Amino acid sequence: MGDTGTVYDLRGLKCPLPVLKTRRRMKDMRVGDDLLIETSDPLAGIDIPHFCREEGHTVLSSEKTEHGHRFLIRKGTVA
Repeated sequence: MGDTGTVYDLRGLKCPLPVLKTRRRMKDMRVGDDLLIETSDPLAGIDIPHFCREEGHTVLSSEKTEHGHRFLIRKGTVA
């Protein structure tokens, strides 16, 4: 399991940048590694889980924050 102590801060970015940057970051990760991201884009609550389903990743947790969303994602195998 990867280090979840570091937050990948995507706040201030608008669709589609949070998904694009998450995809790029996850490319360099190993299967089973975790990534904690924070976003402020209202559409991220839909887009990030959809991206994960399409790419074979798992959303371990998703929470609404005062200024957006926080997701903990585990890299899966890409189909």
